[in-house]
Amino acid sequence: MLPLILRWTRSARRAFPIVALLPIAACAVSQQQEVAMGADYAGQIAQQLPLIKDPEVVRYINVLGDSLARLTPRKDLAWHFAVVDSKEVNAFAVPGGYVYVNRGLIARATNMSEVAGVLGHEIGHVTMRHSIKQMQKAQGANIGVTAACVLTNVCNSGLGQTVINVAGGAVFAQFSRKDEAEADAEGVKNLIAARINPNGIPSMFRILLDERKSTPDAVSAFFATHPLEEDRISATQSQIASYPAAQRNGASDSQNFQAFKRRLGALPPSPVPKK
Repeated sequence: MLPLILRWTRSARRAFPIVALLPIAACAVSQQQEVAMGADYAGQIAQQLPLIKDPEVVRYINVLGDSLARLTPRKDLAWHFAVVDSKEVNAFAVPGGYVYVNRGLIARATNMSEVAGVLGHEIGHVTMRHSIKQMQKAQGANIGVTAACVLTNVCNSGLGQTVINVAGGAVFAQFSRKDEAEADAEGVKNLIAARINPNGIPSMFRILLDERKSTPDAVSAFFATHPLEEDRISATQSQIASYPAAQRNGASDSQNFQAFKRRLGALPPSPVPKK
């Protein structure tokens, strides 16, 4: 088996090896292989990123995430949701049903539907298998190359490396604008299915775009991994408008969410990223 290298960004200047789990022939990646790969990545993330362990915070983010994921075509996955203890704004997912949202992003949200929108979007990346499709595309005709290998420089695939950014979260893969648009559409669908107001998605986009104008460094990690301009706001608004009005009027907020946000805000400050 070939080594899979998971690297920090330059600011961290650290690297550690893990072992690729399963060889993947040609372009086929089974769900079992995807789940095994994701579990391995999640184990490394748990060791290398500061994850919130407060039981109430962990419980709430999983309840909210599960309320969306269980209504998707991939409800058979064992979904896992976590809050990264970072003041930077970001969110990401790895294959197999592992979704992470940074504390800094939750702090910017004003209501439940905005955080649900972020989770719905990341769930969309998993359900659409965007990371797996990137592996398949990079693999091409190189039969016998492992799926994990094509994400690293050991195969010279050109796809790039799996990166964990301590400050801003993680970049499992640089998704295309098409992938981002598909994940947005899935996010809208996921929120509507869960009877949550889908306007939380463009609302969160607006919050982040406005902050980029005033303090760009605070949200730079998010924009590096989620290309976002005004057209994505208008696109999601159009998608939402295509649904019957009765389906668009789901819950926007809850007392439980506000209690969750207060509890998260009362925890000790996020650790300073290692240089």
